[in-house]
Amino acid sequence: MASRVVTVERPPRLRAVDTMGPLLIVRGLLVTARHFFRNLFAFMRGRRTIATILYPEEKMAWSPAMRGMPVLVQMENGKERCVACGLCEWACPVDCITIYPAETADEIERYPEIFDIDMSRCMFCGFCEEACPEEAIVMSQRVAIATTEWRGSLWHKRDLLVPVHELDPRLRYIRRGYDRPDVPTPAQTAERLEKR
Repeated sequence: MASRVVTVERPPRLRAVDTMGPLLIVRGLLVTARHFFRNLFAFMRGRRTIATILYPEEKMAWSPAMRGMPVLVQMENGKERCVACGLCEWACPVDCITIYPAETADEIERYPEIFDIDMSRCMFCGFCEEACPEEAIVMSQRVAIATTEWRGSLWHKRDLLVPVHELDPRLRYIRRGYDRPDVPTPAQTAERLEKR
């Protein structure tokens, strides 16, 4: 059986002078100096072309796709949207979520009596957000969550609750991913039920 031989043309080998020589060091220094002086003169003229964020006075404008720490969505009436189904706890690959469910007084609905997230173990994967059928836990844009002790990295339900209007860009982003319309407010749901 005959086969065809393909000859591959390879570029010539570089010499040590070409790859690690002083010429490349000088070229790198020239690029650095060019950027430094261009930004310095622009700053002196009052034009701000420097891409430096003066944190914490200035906040970074994050994309809605950015995954910060997971938080619980708090509805307009002050209650959490979570129904303590446990899917986020089950989907978490590092087991950093702990939920203890409880029933309401009418024993029809459930809510999380205890909802804790150990941020020292969380890897911000977003599996909890994907597993939640109620859009009750979402990845926020909070990233500055450093602490000096272990107990400071354990976030309880009262610390995790964030009003729904603050999470609106993220909620619209995740709804766009699965073509789901906006979740109706309790007033809209009651109005729809009255029309029936």
